[in-house]
Amino acid sequence: GTKTLSNMSNPLDEKGRIIADGDLEFVRACQKGDINAFDVLVARHQTKMFNVAYRMLGNYDEAADVTQEAFVAAYKAIKTFKAEAKFSTWLYRIMLNHAKNRIRRMRGGKEQGILSLAETENLDTGSKPLSDGNPYAIMEQKERDARVQQCITSLNDEYREVLILRDIQGLSYEEIRDILKIREGTVKSRLARARHALKDCLLKVIGDL
Repeated sequence: GTKTLSNMSNPLDEKGRIIADGDLEFVRACQKGDINAFDVLVARHQTKMFNVAYRMLGNYDEAADVTQEAFVAAYKAIKTFKAEAKFSTWLYRIMLNHAKNRIRRMRGGKEQGILSLAETENLDTGSKPLSDGNPYAIMEQKERDARVQQCITSLNDEYREVLILRDIQGLSYEEIRDILKIREGTVKSRLARARHALKDCLLKVIGDL
């Protein structure tokens, strides 16, 4: 039997098994100069990438700017993508690098414009914000969300990124290992420390509500 090009081109895991990558045909088309194919990739991944940027930065405008910056960088580098990992893994890596570069530039200045997760999801996905309850409950929920984000933003970069990828984005340990290029054991130990630090922070700030 003959193998299709997509099967031959899909990345393999460490045991040599094929990892299905639904983005690969669009990546290949983009590498051949099809701009519309990249538009498909942006549409598929922009909400996830924005959420990572926002959670890393805690600032809506900065996150929107970094998301655009990361997609431009990905487009320019698309021909270097070798399918050694999934496209989304490669894209997450670019996004995190740009977010961390922006964090370094932001340090020392005030991080303004923190929004609640409910508001960012409403802006990105068109879903309704929390509006079924009474206004005081809604306000309290938004305040809580903002404080949770402040605690996430207060974490060390390497703790913040594993917490976001695992507990907010829901990625597997294997995916996080591949994105960050660290051992799986390191992912787990950083995550444990991140969760502990987040819990300590939340006990302090949520207690004020």
